[in-house]
Amino acid sequence: MTQHRIANARIVNEGHIREGDLLIKNGRIEAIGSVPDTDAPVTDANGAWLIPGMIDDQVHFREPGFEHKGTIKTESAAAIAGGITSYMEMPNCNPLTINQNALIDKHRRADEASAANYAFYLGATNDNLEDIKSVDPSTTCGIKVFMGASTGNMLVDNVQTLEGIFASTPLLIATHCEDTPTILANERKARDLYGEQIPFEEHPNIRSVEACYKSSSLAVQLAKRHGSKLHVLHLTTEKELQLFTAGDLADKHITAEVCVHHLFFDATWYPDKGADIKCNPAIKQPSDREALLRAVREDRIDVIATDHAPHTAEEKARPYDGAPAGLPLVQHALLSLFEHARNGIFTLEQIVNKIAHAPARLYGVAERGYIREGYFADLVLVEEKLTRGEDNILSKCGWSPFAGIEFQHAIRATWVNGILAYDAGSITPGAHGQALQFDR
Repeated sequence: MTQHRIANARIVNEGHIREGDLLIKNGRIEAIGSVPDTDAPVTDANGAWLIPGMIDDQVHFREPGFEHKGTIKTESAAAIAGGITSYMEMPNCNPLTINQNALIDKHRRADEASAANYAFYLGATNDNLEDIKSVDPSTTCGIKVFMGASTGNMLVDNVQTLEGIFASTPLLIATHCEDTPTILANERKARDLYGEQIPFEEHPNIRSVEACYKSSSLAVQLAKRHGSKLHVLHLTTEKELQLFTAGDLADKHITAEVCVHHLFFDATWYPDKGADIKCNPAIKQPSDREALLRAVREDRIDVIATDHAPHTAEEKARPYDGAPAGLPLVQHALLSLFEHARNGIFTLEQIVNKIAHAPARLYGVAERGYIREGYFADLVLVEEKLTRGEDNILSKCGWSPFAGIEFQHAIRATWVNGILAYDAGSITPGAHGQALQFDR
């Protein structure tokens, strides 16, 4: 029997903050608040915040096929260092995760190497509708549809295929929404204007508001027509917000996500950051960022995630055309959100809802996402301590878009399945996640 006691914490959970202790026993939460006497090892929180671990519903850990950028082992370690105890990983690797065998292979890899809990999306293509229809739902968190360009053969632009996906699967459909013809037309305009020297400031004009809205509005139309469960990932524009309804997640079949970098950065950062904030869909204007922040507060946006997508520093050093899109984010996501709380934009209760409770509810994650007796002890202790964005980076790529930025909080400790997996800057040897289970 293994036990651990966390004492003197400020516990943030289900819309409330209370001071108290928590007892972990055999991987689960045994008691909260008034904890019975025990000789279990103790972590004295000294008033630090104790929250449920973040469930990140969108990451790219690059394995298999792009292990020079990141691996399940390296990126899951960075995740738990950032307070992310569970993740849902995307299918645009090599080979693509577009059938049952590829899902089984991903699970095998994670079972061997992942420090955090894991689940994987089945990717849609123009020609794998039968794989989507026949997939074992226990092996996937949902169906990922790239309604915009992606790695390999993952752009789904056949209208008949889209209709078939939305009509046939009972699983959640998660979409990347950008209209490729619009993007290509914008690229031609930028090249006519700048030649081969396109500035990074043009990225939000190329990956434009119109490109996003045209695609996301189509996804919403399809979901309404077929009664599908749709989750639109990484919103970036004020215009798209009109497609979504404010209110409780339980009342929705169509939901929306925003990512931490779109809440933190805006287009005014391109002159300084350049390729380090080049991502798809693009970071856009200050007015879009402010609208996204408002939409989180009014529950028009349901989930906050990362879209963690590492590339090497050498790849990012290329000019605009050659620099790949994507940012390593898991290690600093929670810290960036705590900055919003410090600045009075979000409450801690709102943050915990969007990063833990809401994804657990939306995907039907079993026995995680809350601090409840009997639930798995996936927990994060966040303390007031200066953290610099360039320090102790654990992602394999070795850099962060938050370099040069100071956060006023630090992840002190992370428990995964009751095991202290990250403590005072170090990964615990043997830290290991489990496959997420779903109540559907």
